Amino acid sequence: MTWTLDQVPTQKGRLALITGANIGLGFETAMALASKGCELVLACRNMEKAEAAKVAILAKHTKTKVTCMQLDLSSLKSVRAFATAFTERYSKIDLLINNAGIMMPPFSLSEDGFESQLAANYIGHFALTGLLLPLVVKTPSSRIVSLSSMAHRWGNIRFDDPNFKNGYNKREAYGQSKIACLMFAYELNRRLAKAGYTTLSVAAHPGVAATNLTQHLPAFLNLFTPLMGLVLNNASHGALPTLYAALGDDIKGGDYCGPKDMRQMRGAPIKVGSNRASRDETAATKLWAMSEVMSGVKFLS
Repeated sequence: MTWTLDQVPTQKGRLALITGANIGLGFETAMALASKGCELVLACRNMEKAEAAKVAILAKHTKTKVTCMQLDLSSLKSVRAFATAFTERYSKIDLLINNAGIMMPPFSLSEDGFESQLAANYIGHFALTGLLLPLVVKTPSSRIVSLSSMAHRWGNIRFDDPNFKNGYNKREAYGQSKIACLMFAYELNRRLAKAGYTTLSVAAHPGVAATNLTQHLPAFLNLFTPLMGLVLNNASHGALPTLYAALGDDIKGGDYCGPKDMRQMRGAPIKVGSNRASRDETAATKLWAMSEVMSGVKFLS
């Protein structure tokens, strides 16, 4: 049976924190959760765009509680400030959706000295999850959803040079950040279960979706972006695997969700597999230790 949002009961009384919720997949995820009565926290770098997203959500779902909070995942200082502010304001998190990301920009290092995609897509989310974990694990039926990508197959973790200081390949760097997100989701679930928590850690990918992530692709490819939605997923369809991972009643910890058709490029959301490297538990343990050092956030160790 195909999973659809219509199968989901009301989410009234539940709180969802979504990173990068002002545009693309994050915005569509937020809009769908609002349709089910979920209270939303939109964690975004650009507050003007976040407020515009809030207005758009409230225009369709007038009774939804929506709060915008500033978060720059490429800055560990911002992540810590956000976590402090959030913890002062809220006492629970039902759904933590680690959605925000950038794709294949020119080489740059974050203010903390990390390759920009690794910083924004992975390290920031690792730190955020660790800092907010006390709120998540005490919330019944809570879930943490990490966004990966089909690009997790593009590369492994470069433990000897994670920041590409010895030659930058933006495609490999994006792949590294996304396999890191997936390995993290799997390892987090193992550690939660070992610690006796009922919180589920799961992952999702959107297939190939026509979203703002394409902004750093070569100019000639961006000419085709308006046509991509006719062939591949638009943002609302691309958000379905995330929503299935977050809300599906048959989801178990460690599940990975993506589209079922065209080699996972589009279609209804289902549980999918991932490559062998992403399931390497020895590498995942090593990645976790490296992430704790890089982020300065230690948890479930």
